[in-house]
Amino acid sequence: MASTQLTSLRYLFLCFALLVFSANLQAQSRKVPKYVVIGYASGRIDSNLINPNKLTHLNYAFVNLKDNRAYLGNPARDTVNFKTLVNLKKKNPDLKILISIGGWGGCRYFSDAVLSDTAREGFAASAVDIVRKYNLDGVDIDWEYPDDIGANNIFRAVDKQNYTLMFQKLRLHLDTMEKQTGRKMCLTTAVGGFSRYIQLTEMDKVAKYVDYISLMTYDLAQDSLHIVLHHTNLYSSKQYNTTCSGDIAARDFAAAGVPPEKLVMGVAFYSHTLTSADATDEKHVLGTKSVHIPQARDWGGGYTFVKDSLINQHGFKYYRDKDAQAPYLYNDSTKQFVTFDDEWSVANKCQYVKQHHLAGVMFWEYAEDKKEYLLDEMNKDLK
Repeated sequence: MASTQLTSLRYLFLCFALLVFSANLQAQSRKVPKYVVIGYASGRIDSNLINPNKLTHLNYAFVNLKDNRAYLGNPARDTVNFKTLVNLKKKNPDLKILISIGGWGGCRYFSDAVLSDTAREGFAASAVDIVRKYNLDGVDIDWEYPDDIGANNIFRAVDKQNYTLMFQKLRLHLDTMEKQTGRKMCLTTAVGGFSRYIQLTEMDKVAKYVDYISLMTYDLAQDSLHIVLHHTNLYSSKQYNTTCSGDIAARDFAAAGVPPEKLVMGVAFYSHTLTSADATDEKHVLGTKSVHIPQARDWGGGYTFVKDSLINQHGFKYYRDKDAQAPYLYNDSTKQFVTFDDEWSVANKCQYVKQHHLAGVMFWEYAEDKKEYLLDEMNKDLK
């Protein structure tokens, strides 16, 4: 009888050892990405159009603010979207799904929501409650902008300190959830890709609470400037020297105390179109006066459209500003200038990420490049 029990124990131990060995082998065989690839997805999510194996993080845009709380603006749609996104983990268990709160046009009440410790507590709890309810992995904050005008948002001088305290409170709630679930809970933020953002915030302190800080190094060509400019250039152009670029943003945030390994370079999956009033040719269009033509500016289409339907078609010729490391299209007849990221500029940005030891890349937004031209480039360059 004793011998039989001993044999059974040995058998159970052997089975347990094999299970542990198998689990370790699977963990070792799973390739841990060296760099993050963070994407935003909005609207109605179609899982057939998202490849989870090409991403490390997917931010759901956007969760809204109401009565100083995070809330779902379209619960029926959002609930379905969350289920769809969580199901993507069946293909990539390491994929992190986050809610992104705010966004351009969704930041009006951020200042109110974090104005006091009581308000911050309620806001943080409401945000993490959504994460918990839908079995998600964290929170992304897209506040445009603390102590500065965005899309008709409320702003105050105290936003600078309250911005930091908001992340502190969110981190506490996410840490609690992390202990309860045993799963890593992420906290990230998207920030303005311009130097003034640093003056409006305490990014060295914020960096202590967040996992990644994504530089929105796009939309740099602002219509309010009335000048034809690149909108997502890595460097300044010698044709027209600007104060905004991916390189300037990365260096400024690092100088402000953000560890480079937490900085994420932004990539645009969409274009802007501007029309010049006085360009003489394709080499003398940057820095010229722009004309507001509603049909011919702002969103020039996603990159799949630009690549398939505009490049060297319909009068648009493709050019590269090698100093800015930014491509553009120019139509000599209509004086239209199209600015965007393509495979060449994305490869340059990925090389920059590796050279300067940044965390990776981020893009807005998934549906703008349905054929995944740029996402494929990211995955190729960041191996």
